[in-house]
Amino acid sequence: MPDETVLDRIDALVREEHRLLHREETDAQDERALADDRVRLEAIGVELDQCWDLLRQRRARRAAGQDPDAATVRDAETVEHYRQ
Repeated sequence: MPDETVLDRIDALVREEHRLLHREETDAQDERALADDRVRLEAIGVELDQCWDLLRQRRARRAAGQDPDAATVRDAETVEHYRQ
């Protein structure tokens, strides 16, 4: 997956995240819809972490003279438990 494809996916997820956050701010009446949006927001957060991790892997491999296409998406458990 080329860097541009990963970046396009990140952009799409960020747009969706902003849309859901805006909807949460303006339409707080439907508790079920809000709960569904929160679940989706959590999933978006995980997928964003995976995308950023993949992009970092690709850049690191390229900088090390390795094939960036050998980078793989890591599972959610791995990317969600990195130490900052």
